[in-house]
Amino acid sequence: MTAEEEVIEELEFIDPNDILAELPDDGDMPMEEVEDGEEEKDDVGELSKREESESVVGGFREHQGSVFAVSCHPTQPLAASGGEDDLGCIWDITDGEMIAKLTGHTDSVTSTAFSRDGEMIATGGMDGKVRIWRRHGKENYRTWEFLTELQGPDEIMWLRWHPKGTVLLAGSNDSTVWLWQLPSGNTMQVYSGHTGPVQCGEFTPDGKRIVTACTGGFLIVWDPRSTAPIFKVGPGDARFDLGGITSLAINPSSTLAVVGGELGGIRVVSLSKGEIVGAPGGHADGQSVEALSFAELTGVSGLVVSGGADGKAYIWDLNTMRARATLDHGEETITTVLSHPMPRSHLVTTGSADGTLKTWDVKTGSLLSVHKGHEGPVFSASLGLEGSVVVSAGDDGSCYVFTIDQ
Repeated sequence: MTAEEEVIEELEFIDPNDILAELPDDGDMPMEEVEDGEEEKDDVGELSKREESESVVGGFREHQGSVFAVSCHPTQPLAASGGEDDLGCIWDITDGEMIAKLTGHTDSVTSTAFSRDGEMIATGGMDGKVRIWRRHGKENYRTWEFLTELQGPDEIMWLRWHPKGTVLLAGSNDSTVWLWQLPSGNTMQVYSGHTGPVQCGEFTPDGKRIVTACTGGFLIVWDPRSTAPIFKVGPGDARFDLGGITSLAINPSSTLAVVGGELGGIRVVSLSKGEIVGAPGGHADGQSVEALSFAELTGVSGLVVSGGADGKAYIWDLNTMRARATLDHGEETITTVLSHPMPRSHLVTTGSADGTLKTWDVKTGSLLSVHKGHEGPVFSASLGLEGSVVVSAGDDGSCYVFTIDQ
């Protein structure tokens, strides 16, 4: 049995007759592809007019408006971005070439995500739609075809693929969480229990649990096979009064969840015990924790990096619940934190509303490089090519590709 067959078997927890919805082909045509000979903008020329750092190796300027989301393909030099222009775009990070336009949304595209095997791409929008494309043929990754549209939620807040199979999870502004099986598009589960927009959510790395959190201040842990929560932690517990939860990270061994709140606090929750096991110092009072990421430093476990509205990132040692280092990015909000994989696991990159990204040494807390190019806030960033590049998306309508030399 293949790994994908195993995960599908693991998640096949409802009778086919109970499926909520199986969406028929709605007649959508394949997404627009750039025709040979079609006039394209000189992306490199446009980008060169801006102040750039030496680490800039490429970019993309085809969006007409802010770019809210970007994600890199797991193995290929491709990125998928989503913007205010109601479009998703797949493009080549080596030269900025448009590979495909992902059309069909009627409002801003705020989430993009490649499946773990890189064969499918999902886009989620403020219109409540989740649209799926898949690679056409096996020769290369240059041709993509529309597969299906998933409907049900209100505004899409985030998308996550299962780490071992073609199962997609989405959080919604209407306080629900949705789970679909692909390529069929069947609705597997709809989870209810949150009291506000579900701002963040993840599969545990082992794929056995779902962890979600909302603006109402609740963290809920689910078994994918049941709509009944395994446990819930919320503001009724005085130790967990974080305000709305704004960020979430799960450790590589799937035993701990770390959440950050709008009031600046951070809490550590045991996923096996269902209880709060730690409270690191947190950020400045009232300065929300906007991003969290576990750092996988060789020989050291339990390091998590938080980024906040106070412009600072902290490297927390969960063994002591103390800050190991303070990374002073600047005065503006840190919007994203990326922990690099091996062989660069000693690196973390932060993105900020000041338009810059910065790469730091987790071991020493020292600043290694500053990545400039954006003329407005950085909204999203993703690691590509095994963490050797950072691809960013910003309010100025541009995406940049920065190389990581360390």
